[in-house]
Amino acid sequence: MILGVSGSPRNQATENVLRKALDQLELAGYETAFWGVRGKKIGFCTHCDYCLKGEGCAINDDMSELVTLLENAQAYVFATPVYNGGISGQLKTVMDRSRALFASNNKWLRYKPGIAIAVGGDRAGGQEHAIQQILNYYTMSGAVPVSGGFFGANLGATFWSKDTLERVKEDGDGFSALDKTLKKLIKYMEREK
Repeated sequence: MILGVSGSPRNQATENVLRKALDQLELAGYETAFWGVRGKKIGFCTHCDYCLKGEGCAINDDMSELVTLLENAQAYVFATPVYNGGISGQLKTVMDRSRALFASNNKWLRYKPGIAIAVGGDRAGGQEHAIQQILNYYTMSGAVPVSGGFFGANLGATFWSKDTLERVKEDGDGFSALDKTLKKLIKYMEREK
């Protein structure tokens, strides 16, 4: 199963693009699952070290439904809106809170591929920096960051929404980058079978 995680608190451009990516993966024959931060109650990690006791996280909230999905996925598609030149605070919280998973099994993400999608209101609003934050998370977690490659998808898929859902649907360059990135993810997964 390929897990798509939306870091957007709104049902707008980022969630729409992620769902289109998951649809394409399903057309390629993969099972997918979607999980988004929208409407979820997710507390901040306080680095209390409760998870180091091997009893999970001290915070009991909606993050618990994501834990099983994260652990069982074979690949990841993290998508974020660009907030102040980086990932959303909600996605950062999800990443921080996954520390409890690492405390119980530090190999849960190891060698699994992951791609990144960033949607910004400006053409150059911080999409690549946001993607780099996601790719850094994959790298630090032992996952394999996968990009779309040269000429348009160097780090992953970047979109320009002009702050509207309608405009992101018209971003041909963004969808071209997404297509390239998804093809590389599929190629990686086929090679690993």
